Amino acid sequence: MTSTARTATPVAPASGRRRLGVLAVAFLIVAASAPLTVIAGGVTSTFSVTHVAGVPVGFLLLAAILAVFAIGYAAMSRFITNAGAFYAYVAQGIGRPAGVGASVLALVAYNMMQVGIWGMFGFQVSTFIAEKTGAQIPWWVGVLVGIVIVGWMGVNRVDLSAKVLGVLVAAEFLVVIVFDVVAFTQGAEGFSAEPVSPAALFVPGVGAVLAFGVAAFMGFEGAAIYGEESKDPRRTIPRATFLAVAVIGVFYAISAWALALAVGVDTITDPNGITPDIAGPPLFFGFVAEHLGTLWVDLMSILFITSLFAALVSFHNAVARYAFSLGREGVLPARLAAVRERSGAPWAGSLFQSVVAVIVVIGFAIGELGWNPENGPFAVLTLFTWLTNAGAFGLVLLMAIVSAAVVGYFRRDARGVGIGSRLVAPILSGVLLLGVFALIIVNFPVLLGQVEPDATTVVLPALVIVPGLVGVLWGLRLRRTRPEVYARIGHGAADADETLGEAEFGPASPGADTGADAR
Repeated sequence: MTSTARTATPVAPASGRRRLGVLAVAFLIVAASAPLTVIAGGVTSTFSVTHVAGVPVGFLLLAAILAVFAIGYAAMSRFITNAGAFYAYVAQGIGRPAGVGASVLALVAYNMMQVGIWGMFGFQVSTFIAEKTGAQIPWWVGVLVGIVIVGWMGVNRVDLSAKVLGVLVAAEFLVVIVFDVVAFTQGAEGFSAEPVSPAALFVPGVGAVLAFGVAAFMGFEGAAIYGEESKDPRRTIPRATFLAVAVIGVFYAISAWALALAVGVDTITDPNGITPDIAGPPLFFGFVAEHLGTLWVDLMSILFITSLFAALVSFHNAVARYAFSLGREGVLPARLAAVRERSGAPWAGSLFQSVVAVIVVIGFAIGELGWNPENGPFAVLTLFTWLTNAGAFGLVLLMAIVSAAVVGYFRRDARGVGIGSRLVAPILSGVLLLGVFALIIVNFPVLLGQVEPDATTVVLPALVIVPGLVGVLWGLRLRRTRPEVYARIGHGAADADETLGEAEFGPASPGADTGADAR
C-alpha cells in the first residue's frame, strides 16, 4: 500500500474528485447496517431472547427516533463539510475539547463495530468451508485474508467501494425479499397482524428489543463522513441520510414481520417455543431449507458472508476518514492525513484501521487457546458479541451528544434554518437517544448473553466512555500547549480543501461566528 503522501499540507480525500451521489452514499450507509446479517442474525436473536412479537414495531419506532435526529444532523451538514463528521459537529457546536472527546469516542466505537464484525465473518467463513469441503480452518485465517482485501479497497477510489457494496447490498435485498414473500404466504401459523400492533411491543421486554434493534441501524449516521467526496454535500448528505433511514426502518420492519410469521407468532412469544438448538440464525435458515431448498440455503449463506464483508468495508472507511481528519488538524499524528495522489483515498487512515484490526484479532485468537468449545464459538460469543454491542453503545451516546451540538451550533446564528430543525428536533432526538442509551445500559447483560452481570458488563462500556473523557482532557491540553493546533480543531476542511470555497458553498466554516473559536 504505497502512496505519495501529503503530510505537510494535507488535503481532503478525493479533493477535486467528488464522485459520490445520493445513491452511492446511501449504499455505503445501508451496507454498514448489513441487511441480511440483521435479519438472519440480529432479528432471530432478538426473538429468541425477548419472546416479544412486536419487534417489527420496534424497528419503526427506532427509525422514527433516528429520523428526528437526522433533521438537525442534516441541517448542520449543510454548513459543515468535514471527513471527521461528528467530531467537527461537536467541536463547532459545543466546543473544541468536547469535539476531541467525541472524535476519540467515534474512533473507538467504529473500530469496535468493525473489528467485532470480523468475529462473525471469520466464524461464518470457516463454518461454510467446513460444511462444503470438510477442511477445518481457524476462524482467524479468513479474517486476516479479509483484512487485506478490505484494506486494499480502503486505499483505492471510494467509488470503487460504493460500486462493490452496491452489488452486494442489492443481492442481499433480493434474497431477503424472496424470504419475505415465502414467509408471508407459507408461514407456520398463517397470516397475523399482531407483530405490527403497537400493543405487541409495549410489553415486558420492550427495553431489550430496542437495545438489540438499535445496533441494526448503526452506520446510518455515517453519511457526513463522505461529505468531502460527495458531488454536492449540501444536498447529497441529507438526502442519503433520510433515504437510508427510511429504507432500513421499513425493510427491517417488514422482514421482521415475515420472520415472525415464518416461525409462528405463538411460538415466538412462548418462552419455551424456541429451543436452544434453533435459536438465532437457525430460525431463518431452517425455514429457508424447508421451503426453498438447500441451494437457497447455500446462496443465502454466501450472501450472509458478503453482507458482513460489506459492513466491514463501510465501517473501515468511516475509521479511515476520522483518522484522516484528526491527522489533518494535528490532533493525531499528521502522517494519518496522508492521501493517495491517484485515488484521493486516505491511505494512512486505512492502514491505521487495518493494523488495529490485526492486533485485536490476533489477541482474541490467542485468547481462544483457553476457551472451552462446549461454551460455543469463541469468535461469535466474544469478539462479535462484546465489541459490536459496546460499539453500538458508544455510537448512540455520540448521537445524543451531536443532538446537543446542533442546538449549540445554531444558538447564536440560525442561518435561516427553521426552529423545528435547529431546536425542536435536536432536543427531542437528544432526549429519545438518551432514553435508548439508558435501555442499552440496563439490558447490557442481556445483549452479552449473560445470565448474571460480570466484569465485562462494566469493562466494555468503560472502554468506550473513558477514552472519550481522555480525549476531552487532551483537547484542554492542546488549548494550553499548542494553540495553533487547537484553533484548527473541527475546522480542517475549510483550511485544507480549496474546492470548498465560499463561492460554491458559502462560508465553509461558519462555526467561527458562533463563538466556537472561543471554546
